[in-house]
This record gives sequence, C-alpha cells and structure tokens, in this order.
Amino acid sequence: MSYENILVNSSNGITTITINRPSKLNALNQETIKELHDAFKEADEDSDTLVIIITGSGEKAFVAGADISEFADYSVSQGERLASQGQALLFDFVAHLSTPVIAAINGFALGGGLELAMSAHFRIASDNAKMGLPEVSLGVIPGYGGTQRLPQLVGKGRAMEMIMTAGMITAETAKEYALVNHVTTLEELLPLAEKLAGKIKRNSPAAITSAINAINAGFEDGENGFDTEITEFGKCFGTADFKEGTQAFLEKRKPEFSGK
Repeated sequence: MSYENILVNSSNGITTITINRPSKLNALNQETIKELHDAFKEADEDSDTLVIIITGSGEKAFVAGADISEFADYSVSQGERLASQGQALLFDFVAHLSTPVIAAINGFALGGGLELAMSAHFRIASDNAKMGLPEVSLGVIPGYGGTQRLPQLVGKGRAMEMIMTAGMITAETAKEYALVNHVTTLEELLPLAEKLAGKIKRNSPAAITSAINAINAGFEDGENGFDTEITEFGKCFGTADFKEGTQAFLEKRKPEFSGK
C-alpha cells in the first residue's frame, strides 16, 4: 500500500512506520491519522511482523502536534466527533494491537504526538526530545486520550502539572517520570529500538499478545485485570507456542515459536 504522509519499511520481523511530514514537523492531520491506522492494521495482520516501531522523519520532531488549521472553527459536536473518531481510529487502536508497538521519540512530541507515543506499548527517546501536552494554551484539552494515559504513566499530580502548565519536559525528565524507558542519542535511537525489538522477537508472539491484553485490562473501566490475566494465562496452555516453549526448555534448546 502506498501512502502520502508516512513511510513503511519491513525487515527481519520488524515493521517501522515513519511519519513523514517534515515541513509540518510531522503534525497529525486527518489524512495522516487515517494512513497510520491503515499501516498499523496491515502490520498487525502480517504474520511476518513481530514488532512495530513508530517514529518521525528528520531530527526535529516525532510529531509536533495536531494540524490545528483543520479544526480551528469546529463546533462543540464537531469537536466531540473529532476526539471520538480519532481515539477509535488510531490511539485506542494502537494501544490494543496484538503486535507490540515501540515509540521511538525523536525531537518534539507534543499534543497529539505525545498522545500517539503514549498509545504505544512503551517509549524510548532521543536526548534532544521534548514532550508535553500544550492544549490548554489553545483553550482546549488533550482529546486523543492524553488526560487518561498521562496520569496512568506518570501519576496524577505530575500529569495535572504538565497539562495545566502546558509546559514541555526534557527526555531525561520524561525518563525520571517513567514516561519513557530509555534515553539515547539521536543516532542510536532507531538502533536501540531495533535492539529492544530483537529481544521481543525471541519470545512467543501468542504469549506477548496475551500479556498485552492482560496489562491493558488493568487500566480499563469495568475490567478486572486479575481476571483477565487468569483467562489469558489459561489460553496460553492451548497454544502451539506453549507446547514448543516448554518442550524446548525440557530439551535444552532454543524454541522456534510460530505465534499460534
């Protein structure tokens, strides 16, 4: 599939999706959100893709925010629909993918850009990265899940401060807050993402999907994460990956997982 605003490359079980609007600092417009949905869906359905990396083109920005010109004159109902459709199409969609997603944050990750990074299963950042949710400085609030995911990751107090001040934090502060797992140089950002993806690839895809489901359940309203863990744990016993993993352990060899 060809895209106007993103680049997709797949190699050795890793699909890298790069947002490619450098003249706009990779800002998210509606077309880009739709293309990202399609690319994530295609990668998730590809049995050869074991890990997905999402990043931005260039050295300045992962995603510097949403394309404000698209919604500056929206009504109340249009604003609600923008948030609802965007969350369903991309941000919640990514958070619940069965394939693990790593966000490699290069440069600015602001507004919808940080919300996209927070939708990934975990994040790493270059040392020049700056992160924030500046929406209140425009008279609006984060609408793509930012008010929910940020406190889950950094705690309520820090999330309140970040959102209410509309300020940016550095990559090192983001690591201190547990918003990102690792900080490295810009040159080493994608190699580090690929190294982490390589460690993930060695493990059972079926078990990883179950782990994602169980972890996510603990943050969902009306869901009991412990109950979901029990269910997903039991499901693992019916997979070919479980049989291969346990047999390989007993035979003292490396497993060859099929993801089934």
